[in-house]
Amino acid sequence: MSKIKIIDVHKNFDQKKVLQGVNLEIERGEIMVVIGQSGSGKSVLLKHIIGIMQPSRGEIFIDGQEVTSLRDEDRLKLSRKFGMLFQGAALFDSMTVAENVAFGLRRHTELSEKEIERVVQDSLERVGLRNVEQLLPYELSGGMKKRVGLARAIAYSPEIILYDEPTTGLDPIRADAIDNLILQLKDQLKVTSVVITHDMSMTYKVADRIAMLYNGRIIETGTPEEIKNSANPVVQQFIHGRATGPIAEW
Repeated sequence: MSKIKIIDVHKNFDQKKVLQGVNLEIERGEIMVVIGQSGSGKSVLLKHIIGIMQPSRGEIFIDGQEVTSLRDEDRLKLSRKFGMLFQGAALFDSMTVAENVAFGLRRHTELSEKEIERVVQDSLERVGLRNVEQLLPYELSGGMKKRVGLARAIAYSPEIILYDEPTTGLDPIRADAIDNLILQLKDQLKVTSVVITHDMSMTYKVADRIAMLYNGRIIETGTPEEIKNSANPVVQQFIHGRATGPIAEW
């Protein structure tokens, strides 16, 4: 059984059609990377998977359960299967690193403060951070902020981790370190991962499979090698970053 199955999902914002019949299956334990132009609806698709948005039409199954029609309390239970690294990390500026990582644990679990402290320290160590618990976000580099956001995402021991443009704004060395973390967490935690990006270097490094979103639909899915050798001119233009081709420049 697929971990995540998306069937004919549409999303409209007034007259603007963003998703126009997305179909995608994500297998248990794999890293699926969804690529596409900026503004193509990649982040909107991610928000549908986690349940932040509801589709105008279509179905989404998590572990065989259709989730778009769940009641709020059931959706909250489902959300605990997910960890999410938001674009920009989305840390709370007034909270320390430890408080940021512990935020969800304090709100949604009955763990003692000592247990929370242990989970926070373990989560930070998993992403390669030590002795940063009392720092504030402004004291962190961009790469460190991403790592803290990732520590917060894994604190719940999620089954699924969603990454929204995880390397945006990072230099190539820090970006490569995040790539390595994604692979490491897959191996250590046995999680299913969905990565949204237009960074092809990252895509080829971390993806088990790649799906391309274009004009509101998934137009091709395959392994990195299959995508590199795709006969689809839209895919070829995008992965090689060419200004000329079937994708309009603007």
